Amino acid sequence: MKKVCTECKEEFVGRSDAKFCSDQCRSSYHNRQSQPLNEYVRQVNAALKKNRKILLEFNPDGKSRIRGTDLRRRGFDFNYFTNVYQTKDGREYKFCYDQGYIHTGEDWYTLVLKQSYV
Repeated sequence: MKKVCTECKEEFVGRSDAKFCSDQCRSSYHNRQSQPLNEYVRQVNAALKKNRKILLEFNPDGKSRIRGTDLRRRGFDFNYFTNVYQTKDGREYKFCYDQGYIHTGEDWYTLVLKQSYV
């Protein structure tokens, strides 16, 4: 039975319920359908990776202190982090994967490396 491919609009012979002439056309069609969602995910992942890279640059030894203005100047975005760890006394460490930070007053932040118990 002759059909028209949903992606490339070429005629092909296939099963009665076939919509695509090839795996390549099927993949192309579905990739295009999910492109807006994938673009958002790419942007968020890029921001998280950038934040982690900045934290890693300023925290090579596993613990350090830095001003928030220095982080912002490098492009750090405090809106993006992967998880939060709350201590027993209510303080919150925010992490970008394995690199974390906590606001310690004024414009100071303590940078830490994620420990296995966190």
